[in-house]
Amino acid sequence: MTKKPAKAATKSQAKAVAKAVAKSAAKPDTTSGAKSEKKSRSAKVDRAGQAAVKPAPGKPISAKAGRTEEQLAKAIASFAVDAPELSPLIAARAYRSGGYPYSDRPKRKVYEKELHGLQIELLKLQEWVKSTHERVAIVFEGRDAAGKGGTILRFTQHLNPRFVRIVALDKPSSVEAGQWYFQRYVAHLPPRGEIAIFDRSWYNRAVIEPVMGFCTPQETAHFLEQVPTFEKMLIDDGIRLFKIWLDIGREMQLKRLYERHIDPLKRWKLSPVDLAAPARWDAISAARDAMIGATHAPVPWSVVRANDKMRARLGVIRQILAQIPYEGRDDRLVGVPDPAIVLDGREFLERPAA
Repeated sequence: MTKKPAKAATKSQAKAVAKAVAKSAAKPDTTSGAKSEKKSRSAKVDRAGQAAVKPAPGKPISAKAGRTEEQLAKAIASFAVDAPELSPLIAARAYRSGGYPYSDRPKRKVYEKELHGLQIELLKLQEWVKSTHERVAIVFEGRDAAGKGGTILRFTQHLNPRFVRIVALDKPSSVEAGQWYFQRYVAHLPPRGEIAIFDRSWYNRAVIEPVMGFCTPQETAHFLEQVPTFEKMLIDDGIRLFKIWLDIGREMQLKRLYERHIDPLKRWKLSPVDLAAPARWDAISAARDAMIGATHAPVPWSVVRANDKMRARLGVIRQILAQIPYEGRDDRLVGVPDPAIVLDGREFLERPAA
């Protein structure tokens, strides 16, 4: 998917990136609605309550639309997961938030049929990995509540658990904290014939840790300097490495966090980091962009716009299947990942503002 190979970050670039992230993280966004990453002030609200097309350049925003944006900003700024109800305006804007390109939701029957076919392809892939002694590692990163767990579940749902492992590590122990940063992740890399899926990974050091104050800017700079070399060692040794970032709009994140809180079966998913994420939206955006820019080589990032979980899951699976030459691949079924929601990392960084 990469158009041109990106250069790895130099030591000075890594330090500059870490410094910028630390500066952004030091000031949590307490006026979140007024500083939306996508600057959705120019969007109007249609009768269904969803964001419509922006007015043409040069056209002034109507007073009514301006008031709506002010109300949305206030609703976002006052958001709390334990509020009696979610703001109707946040709920209405969620699906199209962050410049999501679709306004319609896919038919569930169509989605389930496509997913079924792709899961059969995943079984072919797993059999090929086993028979050829390949090693596949997939890194899942993304916004809090972006749907990493649900996507991983559909990816592994029908695979043989003996040959696919989900790696979801807790915070490092005191012993691990004193080790080389990559050391505890190396222990979970796939042996021959297996697939390892990382539900968050070594990239904690590039986004979550600096934004939450769990590491120093110097540690992040050192990580960004080392990680291209680390990943080159992996691919030179024969590991097929894929990096996925799931991204969602601001209002969609708030909606999903609220839904997790009110559902007793999902409340366990709410971590302190999740609860802190809304106030650090801009800092996480800065860290994400810096990370992708600095680590897009030698292994490129794929960014999947995940406001719609069904489209995101199909997009992720297609993106992986399309890049591995496993035996018996049905190219008509695998197809091409939807370019509207599955972007090369560089394309994502260069996208126009919504």
